Amino acid sequence: MAMANPIARGGCVPFVPSDASPRIIVTGGAGFVGSHLVKRLLRPPWSGTLKVVDNLWRGQLRNLIDPDGNPLLDFSRDVCIGDLTDYSVAELMTRHAETVYHLADIVGGIDFVFSNQASLFDKNLQININTLRAARANRVPAFVYTATACSFPKELQSNYSVVSIPEDKLYPASPESSYGWSKLMGEYQLEREQLADKDFQVGVVRLHNVYGPRAPYRKGSQALPALIRKAISYPAEGFQVMGTGMQYRDFLHVDDAVSAILAVRERGMNRGPIQAGTGEAVTLRHAAREVAKLAKSLLVKRFAPTFDNAFEGDKGRVADLTRARAILGWKAQVTFSEGLKGTFKWIMQEMELEARGRKGLRPSFDGSGSKDGVRQGAGHFGHRGTGAHAAERLSSRPTSHFSGGPERSMPAAAQ
Repeated sequence: MAMANPIARGGCVPFVPSDASPRIIVTGGAGFVGSHLVKRLLRPPWSGTLKVVDNLWRGQLRNLIDPDGNPLLDFSRDVCIGDLTDYSVAELMTRHAETVYHLADIVGGIDFVFSNQASLFDKNLQININTLRAARANRVPAFVYTATACSFPKELQSNYSVVSIPEDKLYPASPESSYGWSKLMGEYQLEREQLADKDFQVGVVRLHNVYGPRAPYRKGSQALPALIRKAISYPAEGFQVMGTGMQYRDFLHVDDAVSAILAVRERGMNRGPIQAGTGEAVTLRHAAREVAKLAKSLLVKRFAPTFDNAFEGDKGRVADLTRARAILGWKAQVTFSEGLKGTFKWIMQEMELEARGRKGLRPSFDGSGSKDGVRQGAGHFGHRGTGAHAAERLSSRPTSHFSGGPERSMPAAAQ
């Protein structure tokens, strides 16, 4: 029996040489950070060709729809619903590409990460190896990789004293989790490739704890969006913090994460790993209290955080921004209070739309609450109709054999 055309089903259409330059592929481009990067890249005077690869495990097509219900890309041509654990997806979609922004990976909160160590490590290795090998086979000249501060040695993050870690303290390697190890292996592989071919342009941006609108916030999510969810759900869900609350993080707003990624592409290629963070330590206790204050002012709820004093992961680290400032001229712009308030309001809106959906009122993709899920006059693209309707059709289709598919308990391979 002849197999149906998987490219037609999955929208996996590669670049051709006649496509306008720059020809950019964003892996994990329907995910949290990836979709923000896509939106930033497409700002006027954009005149190139951009494609996204995402298996929609955590990523969502609605992340690629603007507030008026218009798609940012042609979903039938420029969005590949495919899984990068299958080499054929990576090979197809990097053909004739000029820059790969590689954001796709498996990640979640510390409870998820430490409950799925083996499978998470395996999948991330597959994703990284396939994407890089395909890019090299197709002679892609530039490759930008989002690394993580979770790759730093656990010994440097083992007490509550605030420590600012420079990039060169990555070795001797001893990340606390398999997630940190898997991302470290991606850095190491890229370093080897660049040393073997001086013409291969490599950029590595080592991100700290990214938060902001579109961040996953359901159970298994990372600390800050999880706290916001608990606050909005209270008292149906207790407002409990994992650990003592003394552990601290360098919380980086997604807008700043995107600006750092683009700065690395512009000024940081073949300059080694460069960290992106604020350089400021925020304890989970402080973050929880700030979230509780927002719940009081926005929802008229009054409660105080409790702490389970159980496992809390690493005690903390913040970025040493010496290289980011010297090489990129980069500095984070969004304050923690400003970013937290915007994230709280976004999650609050999302949870309200979910509640409306459970009551039979269809939530809109743009937050307008309109009956059709798009505002009146929303634009069309191709033959697939308005953005929200097209997103529903694409995401509900059976996936092609390009979607190798990690275990169903695992979040999407998307940032």
